Amino acid sequence: MVKAHVSTHELVAGRYRLLDVVHRETNRVSWYGEDTSSERPVVLTQIQLPPDPREQTARRAIARVMRASEILGLVVPGRVGVVIDVLEEFGTLWTVAEWIDGTPLSELLERQGTFNYVRAARITLEVLDVLEAAHREGIVHAELSPGQVFVRDQGPVVVTGFGLAGATSASRVGAPSFASPEQAHGARAEPSDDLWALGALLYAMAEGRPPFRDRGRPDATLKAVDRLPLRSPVRAGPLTQVIQGLLRKNARERLTAPVARDALLRVIRDEPDTSDEPLPSVRPRGAGASAVVGARRVGRIGNGGAARKLVLAGTALAVVTVAVLATTDNLPGIDASASGADTTPSAVAPVPSIPSTGGGASIPDQIPQPSPSPSVPASPTPSAPPSTPPAPTPTPTPSPTGGTAEALPAGFRVYNAPEGFTIALPQGWKRLSEEVSPGNVAYRIVFGADDDPRTLTVTYSQLLRPDPVAVWRDDVQPGLIQANIGFQRIGAIRATTYHGRSGADMEWLSDFEGTRIRTFGRGFLTGEKTGYSLRWTTPAADWNDTANRQALDTFLRTFRE
Repeated sequence: MVKAHVSTHELVAGRYRLLDVVHRETNRVSWYGEDTSSERPVVLTQIQLPPDPREQTARRAIARVMRASEILGLVVPGRVGVVIDVLEEFGTLWTVAEWIDGTPLSELLERQGTFNYVRAARITLEVLDVLEAAHREGIVHAELSPGQVFVRDQGPVVVTGFGLAGATSASRVGAPSFASPEQAHGARAEPSDDLWALGALLYAMAEGRPPFRDRGRPDATLKAVDRLPLRSPVRAGPLTQVIQGLLRKNARERLTAPVARDALLRVIRDEPDTSDEPLPSVRPRGAGASAVVGARRVGRIGNGGAARKLVLAGTALAVVTVAVLATTDNLPGIDASASGADTTPSAVAPVPSIPSTGGGASIPDQIPQPSPSPSVPASPTPSAPPSTPPAPTPTPTPSPTGGTAEALPAGFRVYNAPEGFTIALPQGWKRLSEEVSPGNVAYRIVFGADDDPRTLTVTYSQLLRPDPVAVWRDDVQPGLIQANIGFQRIGAIRATTYHGRSGADMEWLSDFEGTRIRTFGRGFLTGEKTGYSLRWTTPAADWNDTANRQALDTFLRTFRE
């Protein structure tokens, strides 16, 4: 395995911060990371270069990886990882690629085990499309494995890892379980190697394991690939013949790409299509990352002028409140309906976004008696132009103020939601819209007033991941960046404790039609997998107004489940 010469507290090349391991295999580790110079999310792959008596191995590898990325980016745009940097440190090659809005096939296999025939055939066809395009350009992958294939909820798969073939003295650097017999012999990389690896991927999707298990040492695994017979697939059904044809030990007898394509298309045509089941993606990323069919929305969208425009800017952010749900029974987004388009669902989680305006139920007058809770210090933080983000809102500290009605500012009253939470809101505010997921496992409720650009969104889910900081870092921020809305995070993502539970805060700026918007979001857990978020949005120029600071303080002090 790769032995990293950096920790997650250090920067690769003084620039790239490692955040979370995506995939680990022999001699290769892939990470989610951040380019600290631009705060853009990236995918880094750490490859241990084999000992090579020839000189300039690293330089040759860097040149090949960059060349392959440039060529394939033109030939199959959006289908291969876009490499933005390649470097070598301490005998380790690092490739840095743009953020990929998908989940590694290796992760899906680990969680799901096997795929249905049609879905496996479709993924294989999409990978074959990329491989054939590369082969026409004289590029062989030669390193294909489940960790190099990112499956997206919407759109075709993305393949990474091109360019290493021929850069080192080794015929294959990583994932020997997916190496061809020719590679086990040390032969020069050929397109037939990729067809073998494609068959091994299909085998893994059908059987839930690779055709040859990893034996701990690359040489032992490669010896097994070369000498042991293929374990006949027992779950592959109509995929059996194409798997066996691609995994012929003799490369001359291996199925060609056109024959494999025809066989896969027959499976898709003839087999029942159950592939509309949601992907078991645990880390959907980016806008629309977890679409769900059949979710319902209630409430209406208002048609106030300036307020609605600001709201529409916010709904662009709402799209990228991506899933921290363990399934894709997620909540649809509010963006499409707000803009008058057909509703396109997207996942909802307790993370920040901006809601929409419109009519809804009025807020009742009851005032509960909340217990002491955190409040936001009232000292303002000066705003700054977009090029220099302002300081983040101070992390709330415990307030000695009691939770009686007298503690509420003038002009506030508490809303008792039928969903079970209570929160004090400005008088005149009401439910503007709401979305509820299938099975009622998640919802989003937007509060505000007509012609008031300020909004508060409350979200809830029963299927959350356990780390609120990781939700912001891995799920939300990448989509905000990809949305091209002038996203600028304010300060660091901050872990916090809220009502004695784990939480995290994130703030950011964004643009819409010349208006700069500022959002504060707090996501927090209320149980092992349950939690809420509160998201407060105002025009950035008004962020430090006394009334707005008071409103945020009141929301955080009075929210109770």
